[in-house]
Amino acid sequence: MAALSPVVGGDALLLERSAEACRRLRAQIGRVVVGHEGVVDLLLVTLLARGHALLVGVPGLAKTLLVSSIAEALDLAFGRVQFTPDLLPADITGTDVLSDSEEDGRIRQRIGFQPGPIFKNLVLADEVNRTPPKTQAALLQAMQERCVTVGGVTHPLPDPFQVFATRNPIEQEGTYPLPEAQLDRFLLEIHVEYPSVDEEREIALRTTSGPGAVIEPVVRVDELREMGALVPRVPVTDAAVDFAVRLARLSRPGETGVPQEVSDYVRFGAGPRGSQALVLAAKARAVVRGEPAADVEDVAAVALPALRHRLVLSYRADVDGVGSSEVVRAVLRRAGS
Repeated sequence: MAALSPVVGGDALLLERSAEACRRLRAQIGRVVVGHEGVVDLLLVTLLARGHALLVGVPGLAKTLLVSSIAEALDLAFGRVQFTPDLLPADITGTDVLSDSEEDGRIRQRIGFQPGPIFKNLVLADEVNRTPPKTQAALLQAMQERCVTVGGVTHPLPDPFQVFATRNPIEQEGTYPLPEAQLDRFLLEIHVEYPSVDEEREIALRTTSGPGAVIEPVVRVDELREMGALVPRVPVTDAAVDFAVRLARLSRPGETGVPQEVSDYVRFGAGPRGSQALVLAAKARAVVRGEPAADVEDVAAVALPALRHRLVLSYRADVDGVGSSEVVRAVLRRAGS
C-alpha cells in the first residue's frame, strides 16, 4: 500500500480546530434537539463535504428543527421552501420583475432580477416530493452547479450553498417520485428514526415547559469554508478507496460476486458518483472526528446513507417488501467477507 502523506502544518492545526468546531456545533444543537446524535453527525459530514442531504422520516421527528438549528449555530443565511403541488420553478429560483425607478425627474421602468428563497447559504426543501417533476428539476442546476439561470442570465448562488431536503415516506397521495437524476445529487440519504423511550420522555418534558433554549452561533461562515476546503486535502488509504469502489460495483447486477439480493432486486446499481460519494463522505467523517486520514471504517460508516438512494429496485423488491437499505447491508456483508 502506498504511504499516505500525513496532514501536517497548517492543515493539522485546522483539523484540530475543525473537530473542536464540530463538538461545539453538537453541543448547541443538543440544546434544542433531543437525541439524533447519529443524524447530526451525518449532517455535519454533509456540511463539511459541501454536499446536499435528503432527510427521510415520518412527521414530527424534528427534521426541520435539525436543519434550522444547524443554520443558527453556523450563523448561516437560512431559507425554507415548502414544496406543494402548485409550486412553480420561479417560486424557488426567483424571477425577473418590472419595477419603476426615478432618474432625472422621470419615471423609468426597468427589469431586474428578484432572487428566490434558494439564494441562501442553507436551504431547507421541505417535503420535496410533494411538487411535480418540473419544479423539482429547478433544484437540479442549483444543486449541481451552484447557480441558476433565469431569462438567459446566470446568477451565482452564495458560498456556501447547500440543500437539505426532507421527504415523508408514509404519505403517497399527492406526492411525486424523485427522479433518479435528482436523487443522485444528494450526497447522503439520512433516515431519521423514532426516539428511544428516554428521549421521548425528555422531548415531552422539554417542549412543554415554557420557552426553549436559544441557539448561539458558534462557527463563523469563513470557518466553515476553511473546514470544507480541508476535506479534499485529507488523505485516504488505498484500502478505503478499494473498499468504496468494491461497494459500488457490488451494487450492480451482472457484476461478478454480487450478493443474491442485488441479483434478485436491483435493476440499476450505484454509478461512479456512488464511489465518489463514499470517499468524499469518508474524508469529511475523518475531519468531523479529528482523524488525520480516512480509512475503511469511515467508508463503512457512510455506506448506507451514501448508496441506498442510488439504487433502482425492481418490482419484485416492492412485492417482497425489500428496501434499498437491506440491499446495501447485503453488499456491505459481501464486501467485508
